[in-house]
This record gives sequence, structure tokens and C-alpha cells, in this order.
Amino acid sequence: MSDSLVVCEVDPELKEKLRKFRFRKETDNAAIIMKVDKDRQMVVLEEEFQNISPEELKMELPERQPRFVVYSYKYTHADGRVSYPLCFIFSSPVGCKPEQQMMYAGSKNRLVQTAELTKVFEIRTTDDLTEAWLQEKLSFFR
Repeated sequence: MSDSLVVCEVDPELKEKLRKFRFRKETDNAAIIMKVDKDRQMVVLEEEFQNISPEELKMELPERQPRFVVYSYKYTHADGRVSYPLCFIFSSPVGCKPEQQMMYAGSKNRLVQTAELTKVFEIRTTDDLTEAWLQEKLSFFR
């Protein structure tokens, strides 16, 4: 690993919030949006949402700055079963500062491990985040 790669720690309060989010009982879509606090070199909570569609979530993400999202999504399988997968979405828009991209990219794996997530996706423009896109991504997980 390169010495210049900055890996940010995960805020202890955020770790606890992610743990609780993982075991939530509600059946609506919900999201936690996280950002890197450059001064503290730490991944912190930016905002939480309840009952939010992928299209509404897309509107909450900055178009020119990276963000991490953990999204609890009500997914109806082709056979009619319903599941509530936790998705990690890394929004890394084209055109954001290289320094920012490096901090986020360097911190992504640690955050995914901390949150214990397996459904990890990346978008390069917020327009990509749609219900159809998410369903297509989730269809690979039976």
C-alpha cells in the first residue's frame, strides 16, 4: 500500500449507529449518508433518512463530492419473496478533487469491513442511482 494513501478511521459514534442500523426492525427503505471529515481524518455521519426511495436518495447526494451510503432497501425477488438487503453505495462523482477521491477510496474498504457489508456498489454520477439500477445490482445475489 502506498504511503500517500490516506485511510480514515470510522467515528466510534458512527460505528454504533451502523451496528444498530444493521439490526433495525422497520421494513421501510432507510439510508445513512457518511462523509470524510478531512480535518479529523475520520468517516462521520452526515445525515440519516427513513422511508426514502432510491430516487429521493439520489437528490440528497452532492453531485461533485464523494459520499458513502448504507441503504436498507425493501427488495422483492422475482419469485415474490421479500428481503431487506443492506447495500453499501460509494458515490464517487467524476470531476471531484483527486485528493478527495483518494481519501474516500482509501477509506472505503475499512468502512465496508466495519459495517460488515457484502453488497458493495459504486456510482460515478448521482444519476445512476435509480430503482432499476439497484434492482439490477441486487439480482446477482439470489
